[in-house]
Order: sequence, then C-alpha cells, then structure tokens
Amino acid sequence: MKNKKNKKKFLNKNQKSFYFQDYIETSLNQKNYSKSLISDDRIYLMFFVFFCLISIFSIKIIFLSIQDPKLLNEKREIQYFLPLRRDIVDRNDEILSRNIKTYHAAIRPSLIKDKDKFLINIKLHFPNISQEFLKKKLSDNKYFYLKKRLTAKEKDKLYFLGEKGIIFEPFQSRIYPHSELYSHILGQIDDDNYGISGIENFFDRELKDIKEIKEPLRLTLDTNLQFLIKKELERSIDDFKAIGAASLLMDIKNGEILSLVSLPDYNINMRRDINNHRYSNKITKSVFELGSVFKTFTIALALEKKILLPNTVIKDIPNNITCSKYKISEHEKLPKDLSVKDILVRSSNIGTTIIAQKIGKENFKEFLKKLGLLEKPELELEEVGTPLDFNWENCKLETVSFGHGITTTPLQAATAYAAISNGGYLIKPTLKLDTKKSYLKEKVLSEETSKEMNLMLREVVTSDNGTASLANITGFFVGGKTGTAKKNRHGQYSDKKINTFISVFPMFKPRYVLLVLLDEPKPAPHLIYNYRGKKISVNRDESGWNSVYVAGKIIKKIGPILAINNSEFYSNHVVKKTN
Repeated sequence: MKNKKNKKKFLNKNQKSFYFQDYIETSLNQKNYSKSLISDDRIYLMFFVFFCLISIFSIKIIFLSIQDPKLLNEKREIQYFLPLRRDIVDRNDEILSRNIKTYHAAIRPSLIKDKDKFLINIKLHFPNISQEFLKKKLSDNKYFYLKKRLTAKEKDKLYFLGEKGIIFEPFQSRIYPHSELYSHILGQIDDDNYGISGIENFFDRELKDIKEIKEPLRLTLDTNLQFLIKKELERSIDDFKAIGAASLLMDIKNGEILSLVSLPDYNINMRRDINNHRYSNKITKSVFELGSVFKTFTIALALEKKILLPNTVIKDIPNNITCSKYKISEHEKLPKDLSVKDILVRSSNIGTTIIAQKIGKENFKEFLKKLGLLEKPELELEEVGTPLDFNWENCKLETVSFGHGITTTPLQAATAYAAISNGGYLIKPTLKLDTKKSYLKEKVLSEETSKEMNLMLREVVTSDNGTASLANITGFFVGGKTGTAKKNRHGQYSDKKINTFISVFPMFKPRYVLLVLLDEPKPAPHLIYNYRGKKISVNRDESGWNSVYVAGKIIKKIGPILAINNSEFYSNHVVKKTN
C-alpha cells in the first residue's frame, strides 16, 4: 500500500515536471518561430527597397537615353547658373546689360611652395598689386583675396602660373558691353546685386524678379542713334573747346527717348565713385538757365489766348529798357517794328518782354506750370533735377519770358517743345519700351496754335533773319529755337555760356524733338561754315554758331535711319505737298 502511494507521488511529481518542461520547450519553439518570421519580413522589405531603386534608376537611364541633349544642357545651365538679374536691351534687342559668370582670385598661402617665385610672377603680371601687401598676407598664412572681378585675360594669366594656392572663386558679374555709351542711363549695381544708380536702381525689383528672369527689360533707346550722336558731340567738344555737351532725341507723339547722351561720360564696367559734377547727367539732373528757348513758350501762349496773331506788328520796340533794377537789351540791333513772328525768328528780348506784359504774370505762370517747367520732372531715373525756386516779383515776368532768371532741366524744355509741336498734347518722357502702354495726354494748346508755332519755328531755320540757318539740312524740314545763356554761379553771371538748340523735325508732320547743349563753348574760327550758300568762318560763340551747327550734323547722320524707320513721314507725296 505504501509502495502504491509512493509510486503515485512519484508519478505526480513526474507529471508536474513533464508538463513544466513541455511548456518551456513549446515557448522556446514559438520564440524561434517568431524570430524566423521577422527575419523573413526584413528580407522581403530589403528586396522591395532594392527592387524600387533598381526600377527608378532603370527608368532614369531610359529617360536620359531618349532625352534631347540640348534640353539637358539648358537644364544644366539653369541649375548651375541662374542669372540673378534680367538682361537689359535696347529697342532693337541689342544687349546693354547682362550677368555673366566670372571670378575672384583668392590665395591660400599654405599651398604655395615657393613664395619668392610667386611674388616675382605677380609683380610681372600685375605690377599694380603692392608687393608689401602680398608679403604681409603671405606671412600671415591666412586665406585672402589677391584680386576681385578678374577679366578673362587676368584669369588666364593667373591660371597659367600653375600655382595650387591660387583659388578661383566663381560669382556673377554685371557687364555693360557698350562701356561708356549708356553710362548716364544704365547706372550700376553693388557687390550684393542691388542697383545703386540709373536704370539698374529704378527697376531694381523688376530686374531681380525670378519669374521674369528670362525676359529682358526693353528700353526705348536705339544704340545706332546713340553711337552716332555721341560721336558728333565728342567732335563738338574738340571743335568748340567746350567742357561738356549733351543731347536728347525723343518721339514727340509718345515720349519715347531714342537717345540720351551726356559728356563727359565714363566706363561703367570700371566700378568707381565719380563725384565731379562735370560727370552728372546734364539732360536729366543738371538745371540751367536755357535762355531764348523760352521765347517759344511766351509767344505760344499769346497766340493761344488770342492776344496777338503771328502777323501782328509791335511798333517802336526800343533797343533796351530798364525793368526794376535790371537793364534788358537786345543781343544785336533790330528793327523798331517787328511782327510777332519776327520777334521769334530774330530772337528779340524786348519784343518778347512786351508780349509777356500783355499776357500777365498769372496766365504766364500757369502756362509754364502746365508745361511741367516749374517742378521736378518724372522719368525712370533717380538722377533727376529740380528747378530752382524763385520769386515772381521784381520784373521776373519780363526776364523769365526770354529765359533769364529761370532754371529747368533740358529734359523738361524738350518735353515742352514736344507739346508745342505735336498738336498741343503734353507727353510723359519714358525710357521703358511698352507697346501696350496707353499714353495719357493733357491738352495744353489748341491744334491751330500748334500749327502756327510750327510754321514760325521752321522760319527760324529757313529765314535769312533766323538764328538757326546752320540746321537747315536738305530733306529733313527742321524747325527750332536757339538759346544762349550766361552761366550763373552763386548769384553772379559770368561770361561762360550754356548754348542750346531745340529742334523739331520734319515740320510738315512733326515726329522728333532733338535738343543739343554745349557747356562753355568757345569761338571756332578754324571752322568753315556753309552759311546760306556761302563758305565763311566766324569768331562768335552764340548758339547759332555752335549748338545749331552740331544739331545739323547730327540730323544729317541720324535722319536716314529715322526716315527708314518711319518712311510714311517722308513719303514723296508729303514732300511734294510741302514744297
């Protein structure tokens, strides 16, 4: 009995052990099985990932093999050299300004083995770089810039030295292919890609617009005209020993500026500060007393107000008068009786003064304001001058009537002449070419007055008594008005002059206004003038003998280009009708 009980105990113990062992074994088997499943999942995942990568690379290879190589090059250029600024072009898509890839030359002294030899090579190729500066920098053993903004030739010189220590840092540089030609218009940018002057400054945001980066900014300028006009102005400085010259060519219908030249100019690729006032933009920034060109405005207003007619004769005009503390006199002896037309043609100071008195100060002041001559003009440049304020008392009406004691920019004067000749519409000058732009025009003169003024301006050039005979270029029907004014410095007038001629052509259907200005011209007795069919030389410095002469030369050069561009204005039908 006892054995049975012991056997039963033993069996119970074994059974308990059996089930316990069985549980552990089963649990271990499940863990191993689970691990096996996880390992398989990883394998499948890795296989899937590699399969996807292989598929992607295969598709890419196939895509590249059938892709147009040109398209790939374009994409590569966009990826590695996306311009920071838009191109600037003229009206004929001639490049005026563009970003290019260029380099700075930096030095890593630790990579230069023979520093003495390096110093000699730099001295040979770049004599302007200080040897003391180089020695100090090399001895400091720190990274430094040898020269910034390398030209292609400079880069080649450094490259062929074969020095490992010379590091070429690429960056984008703004270049101006025409150098000086547009220096007073385009302006410059700084090292951080911000426009700091000229067009580059005024349109800075537009030029950096990434959405428009492939579309150039188009200007109204014509490079062919700009070049020809500049060459004639340079000759005029030599001929008349002037300290400067300037010109403006503008379409009187829409205000598009075709050419704007101011001399002296400078190379805008050479990044430097120029503080001498002689280099300022004489057309838009400088303000001058322009003299007798103002007589046109006085007479135009008299006709518009029906105060006088072109053939109205003003009798007993004295040769000089006293007005307040000022003495007004003629530039030369003139007949006592002159018609309104003759007063303009002969450029009579006192005749113009009498007409101004008939108009009255308030009417005259309001008209000058309408013409935009008394306030700062608007143009797509920051370099724009403001006429000087003055008091209308003490004989100011009389002196202003012939352009004495009133300052303005040549841009404003030319714009006012455009309004006088285009049918009486005030236009807004512009440098940006915009074919979709609607030109808002304010009427300042009647069509009738405009036509009468054009006939008189034509006679200033064609009449034997006119002051602008040297601008009578065959086939271009030039009209205009001269202005000779003494320069005023600190309230004192000197013998130095600003001579101006503002011309309009062709007068049978006016389209262009050309202003020519010479700064302190001298007599040119060495020149032989073709004056009314005779060859003569003179020793005079009035605008009729210099700025008119230069304008005639310019019109003769640019006239054919303008005629081709606007052949309808020079058709035989119109010419015959005019003759």
